[in-house]
Amino acid sequence: MKILTSAAIQVASLLLAASPVLADNVGCVTTAWKLIGANHKVCVEAFQDPKVRGVTCHVSQARTGGVSGSLGLAQDPSQFSLACRQTGPIVLPAKLPKAETVFSEDTSILFKETRIVRMWDEVHRTLVYLAISRRLIEGAPANSLSTVPVMPWGRKP
Repeated sequence: MKILTSAAIQVASLLLAASPVLADNVGCVTTAWKLIGANHKVCVEAFQDPKVRGVTCHVSQARTGGVSGSLGLAQDPSQFSLACRQTGPIVLPAKLPKAETVFSEDTSILFKETRIVRMWDEVHRTLVYLAISRRLIEGAPANSLSTVPVMPWGRKP
């Protein structure tokens, strides 16, 4: 039983390490006042690329208010924007996947999420970040794109 428990802990640790990062809440702005429940709003979150040091992304997303939004039952619209920038020296890992999910967040109770995928454009030495809305049954065409060229940071002595 002890071996099984140890293996389960190792698997859980690997899954957590492979999970996309959580974002820091920067703030929200009300877009429509609701008499009952939370207001409709647009919220901005920030996260650092979990594998590429020196890159920070900000994503804004529409949040549904009202009673269903207050209870966590609302489906947020597929409306978002993405901006990623170099915020320090960029350090690329030895083996950077061609495409990898770096952030995901549920936008409905079961079936919808916003996902940000990092792609590596080796020819142009540019990191490409693509935000998309995914649904279990059908996708949505909503997307946003941001690029970060890999360049030296700061002055050379």
